[in-house]
Formats: sequence, structure tokens, C-alpha cells
Amino acid sequence: QVQLVESGGGLVQAGGSLRLSCAASGRPFSSYAMGWFRQAPGKEREFVASITWSGSNTHYKDSLKGRFTISRDNAKNTMYLQMNTLKPEDTAVYYCNVVNPMLRVERPLLNHWGQGTQVTVSS
Repeated sequence: QVQLVESGGGLVQAGGSLRLSCAASGRPFSSYAMGWFRQAPGKEREFVASITWSGSNTHYKDSLKGRFTISRDNAKNTMYLQMNTLKPEDTAVYYCNVVNPMLRVERPLLNHWGQGTQVTVSS
């Protein structure tokens, strides 16, 4: 079973940047396509971005293209989300999960989630 631990969140002013990390353990990380999701207060969890097992292909929520960049380092069993030009509407708890290798499916494959990492963007 894959275990996921998110980190890197925090409080940042609008226009600032954060880099989130997702550390995976339990099974070969490099075998899986991975993705980021987020859940804002009072809203359902939504897809943010995903990346193939090799890192060669990525897919983003349309409204986040150009501000967010997903990447991974299979040697470190870690995935990243670089978030730039942050906006108050990016405030949410961010989670990572294994995703369908057909990245446009935009759905998590694991039923369990990590604790997430809180991102708060002040105006």
C-alpha cells in the first residue's frame, strides 16, 4: 500500500510562491502516475495537476495553467507542486494521490488520503 505525506504549505501573501512536496513510500513510486488535489473550505476536493510515472507528460486544471508546475523526482520518491503568483482563491488543503495514467481522467485511484498540507493566501 502506498503511503503519502504532503508538506510545504503555509501562509503567504497574494502574489507569492510556495513549493509543495509529496513523499511516497510503500511501493515503487516510479510505477505510478501521480496527482495533486485540493479542498477549499466548504467545497469538494478538486483536481489540480497530474504527471506520468516518467514525468514526461503533465496535465493541469485549466485555470491553473501557467501558475502551477508539477514535477517529480523518482530517485527521491517525491512529487512537487510549484505554485507561483498565488491568489486568495488558492487557499485550500492540498493532497496528493495516485492517479489514472490517462491523465485527463483527473481522478484519484487510492481510497485513502494523507493529512494534506494547508495553503493559505492572504489578500
